[in-house]
Amino acid sequence: MRRRPVTMALAAAAALLLAGEAAAHAKLVTSNPVANATVAAPKTITLTFNEKLAPAFSGFELVMVGHNMKVAVKTAVSKDGLTITGTPQGPLMAGVYKITWHAASADGHRMTGDVAFKVG
Repeated sequence: MRRRPVTMALAAAAALLLAGEAAAHAKLVTSNPVANATVAAPKTITLTFNEKLAPAFSGFELVMVGHNMKVAVKTAVSKDGLTITGTPQGPLMAGVYKITWHAASADGHRMTGDVAFKVG
């Protein structure tokens, strides 16, 4: 019976360690345009994360859905490391777009995701 408290303590410590690691991953907090919004053609697109990003390993691509047309976008990570800003290299036509992002935090973990929006 003495081992049970030790086992429980080890399990609790492991759970806290894993929770700390999971919290260390960069997560998308906000985007502009917001997901599934219908907007006028944006001149810039911003993705803001919960923690500082590694600029060399963070960015996004933009595709016009339906036409599967990749849109040229120049991206940069902000000085505070929390936001990726992208500037389309031409005006966006009416249609549905998908932003596919990749972001690496200081711990080296790479996260990915996407955000769709419509230009109306």
